[in-house]
Amino acid sequence: MTVTRQAAAFPGAVALTRLGVYDWEAADGVCGGSPHLHTASTEAYLVLGGTGRVETITASGYESHELASNDLLWFSPGTIHRIINTGGLDILAIMQNAGLPEAGDAVLTFEADIVADPERYARTAALDGGPVPASDSLGDSALTRRDAALAGYHRLKEAAQAGDFAAVERFHRDAVRLIQHRVPGWQELWRERIAPEAARTEQWLADLAEGGFSHFKDAGVSRTAPATPEWIFGMCGLLQKWDSGGPA
Repeated sequence: MTVTRQAAAFPGAVALTRLGVYDWEAADGVCGGSPHLHTASTEAYLVLGGTGRVETITASGYESHELASNDLLWFSPGTIHRIINTGGLDILAIMQNAGLPEAGDAVLTFEADIVADPERYARTAALDGGPVPASDSLGDSALTRRDAALAGYHRLKEAAQAGDFAAVERFHRDAVRLIQHRVPGWQELWRERIAPEAARTEQWLADLAEGGFSHFKDAGVSRTAPATPEWIFGMCGLLQKWDSGGPA
């Protein structure tokens, strides 16, 4: 008989999201999601199927990275990124620090005057989550938000391609101002849910070094259903998330 036990958390305090990248065509003739950056979390894309690319802007400049099935691409905090769908792009997004991105770690690349104004930013970024079969207005709102993010992104891209990083630095500065008030809450979340994951591994290694294995008594197998059984509208596509849980 197989005994299945509920584990305390998905390993490493990461989050998993299935992402069907939007196939909505933008003004520049390509399809994809809303450009943004993460302020405190690294993100990885594992391509399950289809093709596309990721455009990135960092202190090193603008780059374009092709994506095909089985590719794994990841980028660290502060990387402005735009994901583009050239044919059925289906991705497993793996996000560091589960809980922080959900608490507002991402900042969309709206025009500079919007990003500099927290109230305007909040209005422009607002999108109520909901299942795909919901009214057309939700999809329209996601599309409007995507296009607003692209408007600011194209200015940042043009500046980076010209070697002018003043606009990028301004966006970084304003992005941090937008999220700064959230950071104390993030620090508490990190202490409660993320740091204990590393501390637990440290204890396991200490026990093993002494020939101990007390943590083996907690061994088990877990199965987690999607936290969102129906696909919902996200920044870059239709999403299905899994709950990463919390530490023991």
